[in-house]
Amino acid sequence: MLAPVAATPAPSGPSRLILAFGDSLYAGYGLDRGQSLPDAVQAQLRRDEINATIVNAGVSGDTSAAGRQRFAFALNNLPRKPDLVLIGLGGNDVLRQIAPAETRANMTAMLDEAKRRGIPVLLTGMMAPPNLGPDFASQFNTIWPDLAKRYDATLYPFILDGVIGNAQLMQADHVHPNRGGVTKIAAKVTPVVETALGKAAP
Repeated sequence: MLAPVAATPAPSGPSRLILAFGDSLYAGYGLDRGQSLPDAVQAQLRRDEINATIVNAGVSGDTSAAGRQRFAFALNNLPRKPDLVLIGLGGNDVLRQIAPAETRANMTAMLDEAKRRGIPVLLTGMMAPPNLGPDFASQFNTIWPDLAKRYDATLYPFILDGVIGNAQLMQADHVHPNRGGVTKIAAKVTPVVETALGKAAP
């Protein structure tokens, strides 16, 4: 389950370990091996002369509840405490219309665990589609900014920003980005990861 993403030559400098913990948007659903978002971010970090290794713990289909159940296990199975954890969950909660209060509680539990271990977090947020109604959206969409503020976590507000709704960047299911979509997301997410790593000095 926990395996470093595809190797890109690592530059010199301090080695940074990152855990990418999420659902199919991290796992690389529908993509070839080596084409996932964590792969793309790691490659960009290394091109930017940051010696980073990302361990991809994305599991397709995971809700925030499923993530909560395996979060400590994933951290315990790393070779050392990571310099940063990327948490990307919530998409399957929306698809199943799970109560936002449950999603918030699960995300809170994971951030509590990271805080207890002294691990910085970068949240890649999720947003509810308008068809679920304004009440659901207002409860759901505020989870990530609220928790980022509460836990002093870095926030990338919406992981599919600039990609969702663009058929050229999405797979046929209209839910998952294709390789071009992943490249676009990585180009926007990687600078945020770099900022978070800068705060978490080695």
